[in-house]
Amino acid sequence: MQSLTRPSGAMTLRPATEADMPAIAAIYAHHVLHGDASFEIDPPSLAEMIERRAGIVAKGLPYLVAVDEAGEVLGYAYASTYRPRPGYRHTVEDSIYLRPDMLGRGLGKALLAAIIEACTALGYRQMLAVAGGDSSPASVKLHQSMGFHIAGTLEAIGRKHGRWLPTVLLQRALGEGSTTPPKGE
Repeated sequence: MQSLTRPSGAMTLRPATEADMPAIAAIYAHHVLHGDASFEIDPPSLAEMIERRAGIVAKGLPYLVAVDEAGEVLGYAYASTYRPRPGYRHTVEDSIYLRPDMLGRGLGKALLAAIIEACTALGYRQMLAVAGGDSSPASVKLHQSMGFHIAGTLEAIGRKHGRWLPTVLLQRALGEGSTTPPKGE
């Protein structure tokens, strides 16, 4: 898909496969247990993570991994449907998770750029991001650097690690003319 050079070596972005899911599940489990970007309390099982990926891929949406020269998964990102109602069918939501030692190295930006590109090519009109908890400033900054604007903040919307946490909603138009709906819609 795409090769990039990062300070510690080459990195490739490619579609995630079922073989990548143990590494993806481990990355996500770390963020569930130690962070607050996800409001899940218990890490999902590997079987659940495989099922979630399959559901996204079945809809034709992108689910990507960043791998190093040895094929080791460094992070992943995907787009999912925003909401199940038909009126939202032109809108997607992105999710990005990185291995803890890969934070702040530009990997998230590379993954987000690839997800934006893929969703634009698929004809989606809007992309949303939900930046949660204490990690939201870094996530907000990343998304703003890629053309997202803050659409709103939901204060104390979730509880995790004994604290009430906010989420920041971000939005970005995809493609030319994407601020207006398609004809007949």
